[in-house]
Amino acid sequence: MFARSLGDDGAELRPLEPWRAEEFLAHIDRGREFIGRYIKLPDAVTDLESSRSFLRTYAEKAIADTARIHGIWTDGKLVGGVLFRTMDLGGGVVEAGCWLEPSAVGRGLVTRAARVIIDWAVEERGVHRVEWLAVVENQASIAVARRLGMSKEGVLRESYPHRGKRHDVEVWAVLAPQWRAARQAS
Repeated sequence: MFARSLGDDGAELRPLEPWRAEEFLAHIDRGREFIGRYIKLPDAVTDLESSRSFLRTYAEKAIADTARIHGIWTDGKLVGGVLFRTMDLGGGVVEAGCWLEPSAVGRGLVTRAARVIIDWAVEERGVHRVEWLAVVENQASIAVARRLGMSKEGVLRESYPHRGKRHDVEVWAVLAPQWRAARQAS
């Protein structure tokens, strides 16, 4: 297992593996309503078995090289995560995403963690395009896409059914040459 520092504040990025199912469930329970405002994760992880199953599915996708999931820890406590929901390495396209419990909001954790996984995808895996999809009401997620240097490409109208409503989704993306140029300039 590895842990990657996310800065001087003790935050770390680690793989989120099935053996962490209890910790993952406790984290989701702490942020269930907050996290569930815009994404389906809390609806999928409701008890220990569903937590194990969710993480096991991502472990299987990691083996197949079609997805990855990582947790964000502060002071030894799981507070959020970033992931590649999909990875099409043959086509050079991945979709990144995130979630965070309320106690960790406003510290730049998601932006820092997303930079780590995007660097890995672009530099180690040869990904050309990183996509970021966010419900239009999720201004925090859209702000992360902006901080990552992504460009808004459009809106998928009423494309995301969630909790009885169809939501518009903004599509953001960054291309490998843009990513590299921005990283060199910083």
